[in-house]
Amino acid sequence: MKTLVAIFAHPDDESFGIGGTLAKYAHEGISTHYVCATRGESGTVDPEMMQGYTSVAELRSTELECASRELGLAGVHYLDYRDSGMLGSEDNRHENSLFAAATDEVAQRIIRCIERLKPDVIITHDQFGGYGHPDHIKLNQATLRAYEMLYDIQLVTKEDEPTLTQPSIAIADGHAAISPAQTAIPRLYVTAFSRRFLRLAVRLLPLVGQDPRKFGRNKDIDLVQITSWFVPITAQLNVKPYIPHKERASACHLSQRPPTQQGSFITRLAFRRAQHLETFSRLYPPLKRSERMETDLFGA
Repeated sequence: MKTLVAIFAHPDDESFGIGGTLAKYAHEGISTHYVCATRGESGTVDPEMMQGYTSVAELRSTELECASRELGLAGVHYLDYRDSGMLGSEDNRHENSLFAAATDEVAQRIIRCIERLKPDVIITHDQFGGYGHPDHIKLNQATLRAYEMLYDIQLVTKEDEPTLTQPSIAIADGHAAISPAQTAIPRLYVTAFSRRFLRLAVRLLPLVGQDPRKFGRNKDIDLVQITSWFVPITAQLNVKPYIPHKERASACHLSQRPPTQQGSFITRLAFRRAQHLETFSRLYPPLKRSERMETDLFGA
């Protein structure tokens, strides 16, 4: 049986972002797992949502269990770090936060998951963390470091430039330093967003009274800045048949207000239309110039 592992930071990242992809592969018979770095302790939760729960972590873990059933996941696995919150928040300083953890330590925990689950495909956050979340960025860095530690493959991205370099394979003594069992190395993808859609959103949001520089539930997402970040789309999946699964999974994360329930009618409608295609950028194996847009993350 083929296996896909998604490595993301929080409960709800699996549903709000790539829920259609996870549902698609799970329902096609792929063993699909979610490795969640934290339990979302720093998420904003309305007080009435806490009835029956002793902590935000307990609430959000329960929501993730619900979402995993809707998506058909084979398992949910935690790295057991604490949610760091957005950059500059007090939660960054917590001793157990993902933000405070050494990258190599996080990579070792990811390696243990890889060795146990033996994935054919891994998906994680892009180098910008989607919308700049420090936990997302740390997981991208730690996953790339895990490939270096486990397979002797050095994948290089540039965080300070609006480009993503082609992955480069480390060379040792004139030979690529790759494990002899090359076929066992999982294909690696990061999430990628359509800049066209984001630019459209930046133009439309002021028309409905929303500031694109202060987007999201906590008004801490700068969509204008995000449009300057570039992650090339190399794979796109049509997940329209699985949108009902994604929406039910997203609804499980009620405490975080699913995207389809946020903002104006125009914002919600635009989001629903955009989610029929989920897009990714492949980091490994390296892309060839002649390759066309992928429609299957398993290379079929």
